[in-house]
Amino acid sequence: MMIHDITEKTGKYKVRKRIGRGRGSGTGKTSGRGHKGAASRSGYSRRPAFEGGQMPYFRRIPKRGFSNAAFRTEYHIVNVAALQDRFEAGATVDAAALVDAGLIRNTKLPVKVLAHGDITIKLNVTADKFSGSATTKIEAAGGSVTVVEAKKKWTRDYSGKAKAKTSKAEAPVAATEVPKTPKTAETNEESTD
Repeated sequence: MMIHDITEKTGKYKVRKRIGRGRGSGTGKTSGRGHKGAASRSGYSRRPAFEGGQMPYFRRIPKRGFSNAAFRTEYHIVNVAALQDRFEAGATVDAAALVDAGLIRNTKLPVKVLAHGDITIKLNVTADKFSGSATTKIEAAGGSVTVVEAKKKWTRDYSGKAKAKTSKAEAPVAATEVPKTPKTAETNEESTD
């Protein structure tokens, strides 16, 4: 028997289960929810992987290693073929122009230009990053490529502390400072007289 033989007789769609329609239906009274407890109430929801309050699996297993995946830079991707279709020769293309042309959604992410397709018109393209072959294709068509300087992420400068420590250690004794001589027994006797 094939599935199309069954659907000819029973119909294409499964009949909806009518719950809470009396004992004779088989799903009366508690409507398939069982007796009492949170799951029997309306509004109950449980997050995936909840284990009844015991220590969940993802917290029981040890964590090993490190991944840089969380720190990768996301880009709006634009291909040279799309630039060919949406812009006229001699146009200046930047993030704002790409938004107006509908090639990227917004200017929140940096723009990267890739080389899929061909470009035959002269365009002045400004973006955060270009693939090598995209640069070659744009310049071969007589256009120009301008790379936007990326904002440098702030990092703590430890060189200042290191310099301060070395300068303190290597600082020469000032000429005005006279080295103190330790008191001897004779000097103590003279002072008492």
